[in-house]
Amino acid sequence: MNKIKPSLAKGTRDFGPDEMEIREYVMNIFKDVFNLYGFRSIQTPSIENTEVLTGNYGEEGDKLIFRILNSGDFLKNTSEKDLNDQNNLKSKISSKALRYDLTVPLARYVSMNQDKISIPFKRYQIQPVWRADRPQKGRFREFYQCDVDYIGTNSKLCEAEIIDLVYTLFDKLKITDIDFKLNNRKILQGIAETLNFPERFNEICIMIDKIDKIGFDKFEKELNDKKFELSSIKKLIKILKFKGSNTEKINFIEDIIKNSNTGIEGIKEIREIDELNENYILDFSLARGLSYYTSSIFEVKSNKESIGSLCGGGRYENLTEKFGVKNMPGIGISFGMERIFELLDCNDNIQNVINDNKVLLSYLDVKFIPKCLEIANKLRVNNISVDLVTDNFKLKKQLKYANKNNIPYVLIVGEDEINTNYFTLKNMKNGEQEKKSIDDIISKMKSINKNE
Repeated sequence: MNKIKPSLAKGTRDFGPDEMEIREYVMNIFKDVFNLYGFRSIQTPSIENTEVLTGNYGEEGDKLIFRILNSGDFLKNTSEKDLNDQNNLKSKISSKALRYDLTVPLARYVSMNQDKISIPFKRYQIQPVWRADRPQKGRFREFYQCDVDYIGTNSKLCEAEIIDLVYTLFDKLKITDIDFKLNNRKILQGIAETLNFPERFNEICIMIDKIDKIGFDKFEKELNDKKFELSSIKKLIKILKFKGSNTEKINFIEDIIKNSNTGIEGIKEIREIDELNENYILDFSLARGLSYYTSSIFEVKSNKESIGSLCGGGRYENLTEKFGVKNMPGIGISFGMERIFELLDCNDNIQNVINDNKVLLSYLDVKFIPKCLEIANKLRVNNISVDLVTDNFKLKKQLKYANKNNIPYVLIVGEDEINTNYFTLKNMKNGEQEKKSIDDIISKMKSINKNE
């Protein structure tokens, strides 16, 4: 048998027990906050029909969809002519694909289940997605997304609630100094109309979306290379760089795009949001490259780390139309879980919080195992996490096991403890030991506030 060197596919990762404890703890915080705001959970399959996914993400996005070859002889329905036509070949050899995001599967789900759900429909979803992108810091080919969406409503209360939800969530994660940036695609469309390139609107949005990565100098060069008029380029960059308060920005852009009905409609929508929630930064350089956004768009970034967007989203009007369902507007935000986990990796408090309520039961002799099992059962009934070393290790090795597995307390069971019904509880963080009854130990462990 040929030996294979174990390796991971590029852009994917394994997660060990310590990492999974953190990830699950954080995901539970997400779920708790989403439930606080009235969202309900759904799940969709990892695999979707290719036709469901394509055509929603723009030309660049569609290139990043992971297609799955048809099972069996996937070339059986192809001809020599197909080999020279890449698009035709792809459609014949691959009818399934891994989901690219959670929004399009949501639109498909709503279209299939509209008679079973109540409108407006509020859902959250935490599942992995796949993109054939170039792996880099904070960007992977397999990663978790976490979305909340409203379906079937045009109310600007949704934007106001999403802003609040974002700040509530990051406050609970103790991620501070973030900016919630807001824009409106209708304002961008008004700019495109005013500067005389309305037919190139989607193209310019994709280019604006890359400014954070390439900077304004390269952005200007790209516009020149793509033959945009020099006067339009200068005016566009002036608009995108404009600084001031939200009110100053609204007045500034209103004067520029006053002859665009679409642009004025976008300004009106921003003002409606402003009356409900002012806790955002209006940013005209925010475009969100995905072509399905039609109105409000938003993005959240950390000011402490150059890690990119932590979450982003917007309003979409026509996502279910391709499935034959009209008049089903939606709005949602997607959290970049991997980038958030990366930020939390620097937070030493997270690991301590997760393990605060955990005990290792340590026995000094195998004859005490039955008593340990009895104690373990009593602790677990009281929702206290208990680990028990299965092998007959010396006490020193059991304590070492506790340290290696980040278990903060060791409950020692020996002859004296059983005779007196007072058991030794050792704090592995500071080395302190105390004798307590099992009931007192339970009270102590239950008093630990896991949110501190």
